Amino acid sequence: MFERPAAGNRALLVQVDFGQGQIDERLSEITLLAESAGATVVGVVHAKRSAPDPAHFVGKGKADEIGTTAQLYEADIVIFNHDITAAQQRNLERKFNCRVVDRSALILDIFALRAKSHEGKLQVELAQLQHLSTRLVRGWTHLERQKGGIGLRGPGEKQLETDRRLLGERVKLLKSRLATLERQRAVRRRARERRDVMSISLVGYTNAGKSTLFNALTKAGAYAADQLFATLDTTSRRLFLGEAGSVVLSDTVGFIRDLPHSLVAAFHATLEETVSADLLLHVVDSASEDREGQIAAVNGVLEEIGAGGLPQILVWNKIDVTLASPEVQRDACGKISRVLLSARTSEGLDLLREVLADVALAHKAELAAISAAAQAG
Repeated sequence: MFERPAAGNRALLVQVDFGQGQIDERLSEITLLAESAGATVVGVVHAKRSAPDPAHFVGKGKADEIGTTAQLYEADIVIFNHDITAAQQRNLERKFNCRVVDRSALILDIFALRAKSHEGKLQVELAQLQHLSTRLVRGWTHLERQKGGIGLRGPGEKQLETDRRLLGERVKLLKSRLATLERQRAVRRRARERRDVMSISLVGYTNAGKSTLFNALTKAGAYAADQLFATLDTTSRRLFLGEAGSVVLSDTVGFIRDLPHSLVAAFHATLEETVSADLLLHVVDSASEDREGQIAAVNGVLEEIGAGGLPQILVWNKIDVTLASPEVQRDACGKISRVLLSARTSEGLDLLREVLADVALAHKAELAAISAAAQAG
């Protein structure tokens, strides 16, 4: 017999087609995001528009339909697979009489669930507060009342103003703490550079298999799961490559299309590992029908954080699903462009090790040539 999930967990999804394509993939992704946040998806409402409606995002008629559907399914929350403004959210919540969450808020919520390290928790809180700062305009009654309280407000200050001031002070404190952690990370990074250790970062779309590949290469035992944003904290391990010596391999947070800018900004210190890498291994879920769109989304975030120009090798993961053969592919100039493998079954892992060893040897030779030229000069 069907049992109704606990209150607060029944979610109705809204997917609007603005002509961007890959609607099925986008809907599958928002469903995974909702489930990752602990929601049970009870229904989906589709809409098609040329542009968002200023007041209700989807237009008044479609908003009425969503409200009726939410009541029909007894939904506790309506999730838009888009970013909506604070005014649109307020209007929709009044119409639906339930919570409305947009894509950015949902992703932030998942990050809050996944954050384990002290730094990760600080980064997520900062991103959430920065997102919240644009939302302190709701028509909640307590925001309109004067708040008594010694030392909590100035003369005549309203609760909304107090909230904004306290939020601003917390944001300032979090930024200060994260700046300290970033300086400590930079010191460790410079120490590595002085030892001439090559740095390689795994990047890719969330759930592409980065952590599984990281564990397969380093035996690190980092957390890996078939879920979105399983990894938030950067993990680095030494990887021995025979005569090429050791390199430092780092597993980083997965990217996703339309990643909230506040999140990218908050995770700046963590993403610095990517920006300072000598080589990026871009892990791709080759079994995904939207893999080209996912590659473009990752490259877009890399551009945003200043890592767009770094050398990159595509790792075509999950060939155990696509039944492809392990292979190293090269472009017309003979440069390695793609390595086909399965991190889960270890097929093709030896090919990737050989590729990394060749790259590490070339990196050493380049450093030696630079050092010799400097001494000669």
